[in-house]
Amino acid sequence: MSYLVLARKYRPRNFTEMVGQDHVVQALSNALSTQRLHHAYMFTGTRGVGKTTVSRILAKSLNCQGVDGTGGITASPCGVCQACTDIDSGRFVDYTELDAASNRGVDEVQSLLEQAVYKPVQGRFKVFMIDEVHMLTGHAFNAMLKTLEEPPEYLKFVLATTDPQKVPVTVLSRCLQFNLRPMAPETIREHLHKVLEVEQVAADVQSLRLLARAARGSMRDALSLTDQAIAFGSGALTEATVRQMLGSVDRSHVFRLIDALARGDGKTVVDTSETLRLNGLSAASTLEEMSAVLQRMAVLQAVPGMAAEDDTDPEQAELQRLAALLPMDETQLLYSICLHGRTELGLAPDDYAALTMVLLRLLAFKPATGAIRAVAEKKTLKTPQPAPERPAPSPPSAPVAPVQPVAPVAQVVGTALDDGAEPDEQNQPVALVSQGSVAPENEAVQLVPEGQRLPVRDPSEPPLASKNFEQNQTPALVDQGQVATNIEAFPVRVQADSARDVVAASTPHAISTTPEGDFWHNTVQALVAAEAINAMARELALQSQLVARDNNDWLLRVERESLNHAGSKDRLTTALAAVGHPVRLVIEVGRVTDSPAKRNAAAAAQAQLAAEKIVFDDPFVQSMMREFDAKIVPGSIKPL
Repeated sequence: MSYLVLARKYRPRNFTEMVGQDHVVQALSNALSTQRLHHAYMFTGTRGVGKTTVSRILAKSLNCQGVDGTGGITASPCGVCQACTDIDSGRFVDYTELDAASNRGVDEVQSLLEQAVYKPVQGRFKVFMIDEVHMLTGHAFNAMLKTLEEPPEYLKFVLATTDPQKVPVTVLSRCLQFNLRPMAPETIREHLHKVLEVEQVAADVQSLRLLARAARGSMRDALSLTDQAIAFGSGALTEATVRQMLGSVDRSHVFRLIDALARGDGKTVVDTSETLRLNGLSAASTLEEMSAVLQRMAVLQAVPGMAAEDDTDPEQAELQRLAALLPMDETQLLYSICLHGRTELGLAPDDYAALTMVLLRLLAFKPATGAIRAVAEKKTLKTPQPAPERPAPSPPSAPVAPVQPVAPVAQVVGTALDDGAEPDEQNQPVALVSQGSVAPENEAVQLVPEGQRLPVRDPSEPPLASKNFEQNQTPALVDQGQVATNIEAFPVRVQADSARDVVAASTPHAISTTPEGDFWHNTVQALVAAEAINAMARELALQSQLVARDNNDWLLRVERESLNHAGSKDRLTTALAAVGHPVRLVIEVGRVTDSPAKRNAAAAAQAQLAAEKIVFDDPFVQSMMREFDAKIVPGSIKPL
């Protein structure tokens, strides 16, 4: 007697035997019970989820004659009458299955539709089942449209497809659609357990879990793999034999990898990857198993009190331990890395080298801890070896200038270290810094060993400010001709006072406040806020300085003659009169040292400095700059 494979032997014969498709079973059962039957049904879903099975059960329900031969349309076919047995065996004359993958032309469809004009021979209904209907040609679809829309009352169409996107909408609109979903691994495992009990095949829980996961939602694939596992294991299913047959990675390797990644143990990660290579285990399977474990870990981390759905799962304790060991953000990062890493395996020359790189990628993004963090925080230049002794520099020919302090070391700029030093190749300014200090960004750097002379900058030159500053550090000052003996490490960021000096130095003229300037600033700000002046009149008020005023005349000074416009002066005079100052304006051209515009610019500069200081002094920002060499985008800081 020939052996019947499990996938065919245990094909459901009625709706009660169907598993994992309750939504379809309920809809069809209710329709059959109330006899509200559609003329065309379409079942969609991936392979092995029951599309053909549902079609045959539906055909039996429509044509079942009952045990005594007096039955009618029913949701529970008897399975023993002539119609039920013939449909199960595939020889019922009124049930026709057409494989559209091999009969996709218009001629095959026309031959099928020619039978539609004849009434059923044995049953109540003719049922045309077209499998993989999306494979039909466009002409074949067009040929069946009219019959599909208005078939005879005794004809039912059942269409099945794995790709409904390829079916024309004109066909979809004529059918009642049901989407058969992929089955959950737990559902497949429970069904396999029942099947193996009937078959009297011994199987442990873990072997069934492996088969259920490998089926990927397809019950037919699960039963086929079970057939193969029974043959491979000589009539018994064990975790070791099933894992060997599937080529899947032992979860113990996956747990070891995740544990090593959580602890930052790169050696264990590399050793485990090498073990996988020596055992011939799949790199893709490793990443797939890791993704599954990490997904369960993420659920446990998000819902700590959530118990396992299956209390018999031996992996639950290890999952809970790893979920507590690995932070939530690193779990999400590692999950994403594993998913994307699977697509990179085919691009690498060696799967296991690619696997190792994917696993080590988390360590590259993992925050430094312990000694690694201590090294990361020490963002200083390495102290070079002592420079060889040089001949004493010749005395300067020019007389020594009086002693006067110079800018901090971070701001001293020259082109040579001493009289005998070689100039820089590009003759560019070189920032002179002490040993052990940090070089400013985007500047050429040269270290100044102890005992070597610093060049003296011209006092008329404005100080050069570095882009960053640190608090509680005093810059070292040196005199002309003085030897640098104990130079402190210069600040990484500019002191607030120095930055203000730079802003003030960049202003054409410093602001010298006067009582008249206070009065004029308040008056102009009130006019601008009330929108009493605009355009050129507003510019005249903002750019001018109130020099003197009496009861009838006010003297304003502007720097540009273009502002001294009669129309602007008249509009400003009218606006002043409206707020209680009926005066005559006299305008002269000259140097302006205090104007509303200058005061507004100074206030804006101070606000900008304060905002930058808040950002730079923030501990989180400082840690990001130390640990990750982060830089703040110039101009991105805006005061509120």
